[in-house]
Amino acid sequence: MTVGFVAFHYPTPEHFEEFVGRTHQVADFLQSKPGCLSAECWATTDGGAVVTTGRFESQDTFQAAFAAAVELGPVVGFDEREHRPREVYTLLSR
Repeated sequence: MTVGFVAFHYPTPEHFEEFVGRTHQVADFLQSKPGCLSAECWATTDGGAVVTTGRFESQDTFQAAFAAAVELGPVVGFDEREHRPREVYTLLSR
């Protein structure tokens, strides 16, 4: 079963472009991991949110990729550049 995620990030306006760069860094990292089928970064048309998406071959490859992401350090953590908590959803193909 394919596993995916969608995450909504809410950077402050002054950190929006920097945050987009951070999400691309994470997406590139995830794409280098075994079992990652895709990882992408999007932005809402109003500039209010950065949306990241990804697909993995299995639950195991999904978990392994995110466990490895800790090596990216603070790039993957919530911090003061976001004005509200992220919304992250894990998805299963049907």
